[in-house]
Amino acid sequence: MSSIEIKNFATDSDVSTPNNARVETVNIAGQRVMKLVVQPGWIWSKDIQPVVGTQSCEAKHLGVIVEGTITCRHDDGTEATYSAGDAYSIEPGHDAWVVGAQQAVAYEFHGVWGDKH
Repeated sequence: MSSIEIKNFATDSDVSTPNNARVETVNIAGQRVMKLVVQPGWIWSKDIQPVVGTQSCEAKHLGVIVEGTITCRHDDGTEATYSAGDAYSIEPGHDAWVVGAQQAVAYEFHGVWGDKH
């Protein structure tokens, strides 16, 4: 039997609001999908690290950014910047920050800040 499941971030999500960010999460078809909205000046090591308590972000991220620009730097110094329209995959062990004066909006299909799964 086929199935169609639809969730709406505005009405069906769990919402958290860490400093300078809004995270809306829906669970669909047994998977977690997140909408991340991070404000200008947001830096993982300043805004999230104190909450999760790890030296760097230990989550894996797989997503697409639809607005704004973010730079990510791995613990080994590797750095990349991604902007609206870019799909990305980021392994654990990194910091990240919003570039410029525009908020960044991304949808992620794997990982939650502080979650190693």
